[in-house]
Amino acid sequence: MLLKAILYIIFTFIAIWALDSINITNVFKKNKIYAARVLYLMISISLSYLVVNFLYDFFAYSNIIN
Repeated sequence: MLLKAILYIIFTFIAIWALDSINITNVFKKNKIYAARVLYLMISISLSYLVVNFLYDFFAYSNIIN
């Protein structure tokens, strides 16, 4: 379980770094900076959750992780 927590933290930062290359400022309304940041954070956490669960299950099924 500790491994998953560490992977969540690592992949959250990787997702934030990857999402930084997308220009999504035109999608949001004017003067809604905090709402845009919250959505940006929620997308990065969701993306890291999906990636970590996929990788963890993949390695568990291939018997690399016991």
